[in-house]
Parts: sequence; structure tokens; C-alpha cells
Amino acid sequence: TVEVNGEEAVGIRILKKSLEEPIRAIAENAGKDGSVVVEEVKKMVGGEGYNALLDRYEDLVAAGIVDPTKVTRFALQNAASIAAMFLTTECVITDIPKKEEPAGGHEHGGMGMGY
Repeated sequence: TVEVNGEEAVGIRILKKSLEEPIRAIAENAGKDGSVVVEEVKKMVGGEGYNALLDRYEDLVAAGIVDPTKVTRFALQNAASIAAMFLTTECVITDIPKKEEPAGGHEHGGMGMGY
């Protein structure tokens, strides 16, 4: 282990927390408490994890649940790259999100309804 202090330690904590988010989201989408599932998975070794479809903890590789390493690595690299860009940029310009109104009913004039 490498000892880090200050901003580097904060950055490492943020990175560790972000790595928990995918399993937390999967668990919550399956109706489970994401924090509980994350803590259980942290205790596991190797390819063990949470199978949301069957609601159980098991060897995910043996169960055929795999995530291509290349995809995961690229996602992490891209996220880190974007974070670094925001940290080194003095300002960021973005669009203000516009609230979209739901599509309402409309007239169907001229469709043989006697109008």
C-alpha cells in the first residue's frame, strides 16, 4: 500500500466510492438495499458477487455473468479523464436543462369524424 495525504487521499476515496456505484444501482434496481449488497460483496473474493436476477450471492463467472474487462477499463479511464479535465479547467459552459412538458392530446381533424 502507498501512503497518500491531503487531496490525493480525497481523490482515492472518491474513486473507491465511485467503483461501488454500479453494484449499488444493480441492487437497488432489483429492489434491494444497495448499501447492504455493496458491503456483502466487499467481503467476497475472486469472481463472487451478487446475482440480482436470482437474488443470491454466488460465483458470477460460474453463473455466466461476466463483464468484459476492456469495457470496464475504458469506462473508468474515460470517467477519470473527464474528472481531470474538470479539475484543471477554470470554467465550464453548459446548457441549462429545459423542462419538457409531456405530450398532450391533440385534435385529429380531417380523419373522417365529420369535422
